[in-house]
Amino acid sequence: MTTEIEIDARGHRCPVPTLRLRRALEGLGSGGVVRLMADDPLARVDVPHFAAGRGLEVLGVEPLQPGGWAFRVRKP
Repeated sequence: MTTEIEIDARGHRCPVPTLRLRRALEGLGSGGVVRLMADDPLARVDVPHFAAGRGLEVLGVEPLQPGGWAFRVRKP
């Protein structure tokens, strides 16, 4: 069973969304997934960059209404 947690960082500016993602991933085992919701425009660049630098897999990015994105990131 894959653990998936959701983090709502909407309304926060970078680096807060990425820091919340990092903290959530620290508590997950291998294969765990974090769904991070963020509306800071810099998150669209920072989150994938953070994931690539740590060997994480971005499973998807979906737009949110009224704005922002939901990133699904898996820990190897």
